[in-house]
Amino acid sequence: MTAPSMADRPHQVRLTSNGLTGSVEIDGTDVSSSVQGFNLEARLGSAPLLVLYAAPQTGVQFDGLAHVAVGDQQDPGVAVAAFLANIDPAALSRAALNRDDLDGTPHELTRAMLQTLADMATGKAGT
Repeated sequence: MTAPSMADRPHQVRLTSNGLTGSVEIDGTDVSSSVQGFNLEARLGSAPLLVLYAAPQTGVQFDGLAHVAVGDQQDPGVAVAAFLANIDPAALSRAALNRDDLDGTPHELTRAMLQTLADMATGKAGT
């Protein structure tokens, strides 16, 4: 048998966010100072599920009953390793060497490769 949790029954939830600041209230209690982010999932026929993490997300507003769960932030290392495992080394070299911000300073190629990888990760560059 598991211990009861906040997700066992719906709670009154109020979310507001303007992209810079926001608030999270559960059953009338402001818990914003303990929250870095949240995910709100809604499906037809059931109460929404609010997963609390840690910083208010942009453009969110919700006022109603929801199941609430506290989530664990995932270690980004696994996702980063998977991303890097799928990078074509030859394509990375070509993209880094073709950058227009190479400036002849020490470690410029390493800096260009790191920036190219960051661009690839955010969809700003092709692989």
